[in-house]
Amino acid sequence: MFSLINYGFMFSFFKANSVLSDADREFQLATFKWLLKNFGGDDFYKTTPLVLPTKEFFPTKVDSPEGAATETFEAVKKYAGLENWRCKLEVQDDDVNPLVAPTLAIQNVPTSPQGTFQATDKNEVIITYNPALSLQPIQLVATFAHELAHYLTATSKEEPPGGWENWEFATDITATFLGFGIFMSNSAFSFSQFSNSDSQGWKSSRSGYLSESEHIYALAIFHELKGLPIESSLVHLKPHLRKLLKKAHKELIKSAIIEELKSVKLVILPNVKIT
Repeated sequence: MFSLINYGFMFSFFKANSVLSDADREFQLATFKWLLKNFGGDDFYKTTPLVLPTKEFFPTKVDSPEGAATETFEAVKKYAGLENWRCKLEVQDDDVNPLVAPTLAIQNVPTSPQGTFQATDKNEVIITYNPALSLQPIQLVATFAHELAHYLTATSKEEPPGGWENWEFATDITATFLGFGIFMSNSAFSFSQFSNSDSQGWKSSRSGYLSESEHIYALAIFHELKGLPIESSLVHLKPHLRKLLKKAHKELIKSAIIEELKSVKLVILPNVKIT
């Protein structure tokens, strides 16, 4: 990730095998400063929860895919502090099935994005999601968190670090800032086996704009800012990500990053909320 910001001496003590490169670490610090300045204060420190993939946070009350998606969306809105922000949720068309026969598949078949955010010229906000995510609850929550993070940050009069061309990267970090770091980290990359009556094999997929390491580092910052033990997240992370979070945590407590971030005060800017 490219950043125009240079903190030089601040990161000179990090080792070559640190969780992030200096440039990516600079961007995380600058983005958290931007978020704390524009959307921090008591809303962040006192009310933003660490959202967990548990029934306490996401109780199942419906049995249809669309019903489950709608219920999940409303829950994500509530935990993000955007419960009263009006927006319309729409489901996208199904993706085209590339498998036309047991041994014949179409290459380069276009697929729908996992989610989209749109503010129309009628001052209406529309968020869409890929229906395939209805069977992937972790991915679904992460997608909704990302798109709602778009909604929040779209109200800022101050551009994100590096300009609006970096908005997607900043939006991924914003989703963690809103409490959804576990979901963002666990959904960043997946590698799984598939099988049916005609074929079997392995498939992989990426989600979002940040790497697993970047998501984990943002989650570690969230823990330190909120004063939460990392054990709260460790038990819910994929095994290989647990070691990464411990490493990021150790790096942070040996640096002055958290102290510097905690000094950032909320500045009330003339944000225009889309309603």
